Amino acid sequence: RKLGRAAIRAFHRRLQDEITGGAQFTVLITGDEDLRRLNLQFLGKDYATDVLSFPSPDGSRIGEIAISVERAREQAAERGHTIEEELSILMLHGALHLVGMDHETDRGRMARAETQWRKRLGLPAGLIERTKR
Repeated sequence: RKLGRAAIRAFHRRLQDEITGGAQFTVLITGDEDLRRLNLQFLGKDYATDVLSFPSPDGSRIGEIAISVERAREQAAERGHTIEEELSILMLHGALHLVGMDHETDRGRMARAETQWRKRLGLPAGLIERTKR
């Protein structure tokens, strides 16, 4: 099934407006092979993941997000929602990382923010909520 590119772009703009305060970021939607390579190169983890965030070192933009469309498609099917919704969940998660949040170290701050934002944006359960079940 073809992705709703216009809806994905509109959601990206909304995240830039509402979460990153206008600071720009790019989103690369690619495959497992690229996410595995990036995960190994930058985090030393040799497996494909669903989303990675890369804050910008030079300040020209807030950073970049890479998403595996294969992981997104699989996760959407597992949870009974659309791939566009899953891509939006992954973009939201990545954008929160770009503004400095880290669910591994912030004692629930990012989890609370992700839950608030996904409810506000009308999205199904977010990444952090899924892992706590």
